[in-house]
Amino acid sequence: MCQLLGMNCNVPTDIVFSFTGFALRGGRTDTHHDGWGIAFFEDAGVRLFVDHQAAVASPIAELIKNYPIKSKNVIAHIRKATQGVVALENCHPFVRELWGRYWVFAHNGDLKSFDPLLDGAFRPVGTTDSERAFCWLLQELRRRFGDTRPELAELRAALQPLVAHIASHGTFNLMLSDGSALFAHCSTSLHYIVRQFPFLTAKLSDEDLSVDFSQVTTPNDRVAVIVTQPLTDNETWTAFAPGELKLFVDGEPQ
Repeated sequence: MCQLLGMNCNVPTDIVFSFTGFALRGGRTDTHHDGWGIAFFEDAGVRLFVDHQAAVASPIAELIKNYPIKSKNVIAHIRKATQGVVALENCHPFVRELWGRYWVFAHNGDLKSFDPLLDGAFRPVGTTDSERAFCWLLQELRRRFGDTRPELAELRAALQPLVAHIASHGTFNLMLSDGSALFAHCSTSLHYIVRQFPFLTAKLSDEDLSVDFSQVTTPNDRVAVIVTQPLTDNETWTAFAPGELKLFVDGEPQ
């Protein structure tokens, strides 16, 4: 299975520490070597970096580890191919426009016999079940709400049955964001942690690296990190329940 990483914050924050440990799972501490990607929201824009190379060997991954891009919403993915060849167009996250906003999506899992009718507004470029599911989700949201973006509570309520329908075809761990909040759904494995004052020192489980967050934050900062498997071995992570859809806003689960 693939690996997911998300971050949702109340102030723009860099993801260098978490991504450093996460990237090692792309071919060194785990067997996910079929590409990777990361998307950062910045106001109305999105910085998207994808590479079909393994994250541990990718010069672009090295750039991300050394370039502290700050964002309130970030989604990253390390791919282990189950459907679709190893190619750039099949690397997550995927990006589409809906309601005048960019939407970013990444999926961990494998969907069987999921071939919905797509009406043409959202079509896959690659050959993955993941991108197909993303296009169908946006299509159904637009069908329900038309040209008007709903409030987050309405959006969450609409997503729940849609996500459950897709998950009935297999494993569907996902992350989805339009830059205002981050949705995360668990089929099998997702964990999260909220870091806030008083900040402590965190130590990566995949690398001998620690950071004292009290030295790089303010008392008002709040950061939620969501990941397939916990990234640190000295913090308490909360596991999602199977079938659970969570909404993160300003670094807090809703």
